Amino acid sequence: MTVLLDAYAVIAYLRGEPAADDVAVLLKGPTVLAAVNAAEVVDQLVRVWNRELDEVLVALSLLNRSNMAITDATETTALEAGRLRSRYYDKRSCCVSMADCFAAATALAMDAALATSDPHLVLLMLQEGGRVHPLPDRQGRIPPMLH
Repeated sequence: MTVLLDAYAVIAYLRGEPAADDVAVLLKGPTVLAAVNAAEVVDQLVRVWNRELDEVLVALSLLNRSNMAITDATETTALEAGRLRSRYYDKRSCCVSMADCFAAATALAMDAALATSDPHLVLLMLQEGGRVHPLPDRQGRIPPMLH
């Protein structure tokens, strides 16, 4: 079964956060990272976590050469991401980002489980009939799998 990683999963793996061991296991099988989420990984690691751009690009390249494919954003995926965001986003109760919606749209299109720690993204995926591989967040909490 293919698993789509959200940006947090890759960031957690590269930073050695609580989800790193879970992501390492997932990376032994076929995994996918949406191109939009690859951009998010670069942005977060460089801008927020002060990593060197070259270091981040090399890390993503190494993952891409192993079992993690980076998939392009298609017009269909972009439109579906927009639909998901317009349907689910609420500033107070469901603050899914556009990048989150790209991850969800890509996972749904591929019939892949989405590996995430984001409870709002979990809810979106389950309401859309998708599958989720829950990951611990930075505090080690697993998102609830509400149906």
